[in-house]
Amino acid sequence: MLNKNIKLPVNIPVSKIHPFEGNPYKVLDNEEMNFLIESIQQQGIISPVVVRPLENTKDEYEVISGHRRMRASVKAGLETVPAFIYAVTRDEAAIMLVDSNLHREHILPSEKAFAYKLKSEALKHQGKRSDLTSVQVAPKLATEQIGETENISKDTVKRYIRLTYLIPELLDLVDEKRIAFTPAVELSYLNEVEQADLVEEISACDATPNLSQAQRLRAISREEGLTPEHIGEILAEEKANQRPTVKFSVERLQKVAPKVKESDLENFVMKACEHYYRYLQRQRNRDAR
Repeated sequence: MLNKNIKLPVNIPVSKIHPFEGNPYKVLDNEEMNFLIESIQQQGIISPVVVRPLENTKDEYEVISGHRRMRASVKAGLETVPAFIYAVTRDEAAIMLVDSNLHREHILPSEKAFAYKLKSEALKHQGKRSDLTSVQVAPKLATEQIGETENISKDTVKRYIRLTYLIPELLDLVDEKRIAFTPAVELSYLNEVEQADLVEEISACDATPNLSQAQRLRAISREEGLTPEHIGEILAEEKANQRPTVKFSVERLQKVAPKVKESDLENFVMKACEHYYRYLQRQRNRDAR
């Protein structure tokens, strides 16, 4: 698709180029952006951005590929940028934008979610009509097409799209890996008020729901409505993976307990600790006399 109507790059004023509305990929002012700005200041833009003419405008364009380069160019003080112009529709541009970014090394769950949603909607809009009958021809399901491209199931695509129903605060926790993907999908079925209550309880309890808890939260929401009390009670439960544990080196223990079997080491350590605890108690009692 990228060779459609391809021409030599032309220089376009940055003021005439606009971000793609609904771009699912974040453009962050981070260390990588600073490196890109420095590179552009020293060498200019090596790879031209890709744009399309905006409908009902005169010489105005929308970015298809190159949002980070555009942001860096503005920060670097450039007045024009080289660009390839493609005369494509909004839906064609959406598909190009998604496909040109999905295989980046680092992509957040939220970016993938909104990218799949954007591409799915664009594919649905591209339903073709028969020239003879003018009857809508049913295309392959959009989620199935995306799944084939990404080598994942259409159900996985649907689950990613469900993440777009999360409020931003919860979606941030997913991007930060504090909430896992599958529990996040379950939480996406809560209404916005319930999700906002969940964010507050997560902050208060300093705990996030696992899959079992997320499923129960969804069930309560569906059956009777979820309250902050429900959420607090569930988040307050102790999770096995949140219980503090102590790890020992077997080799170190066997140096002081060479005749103890490895399966009996835990009991040995506990008895040793109990013995030492009683010793400390006797010492305190003596000091108190």
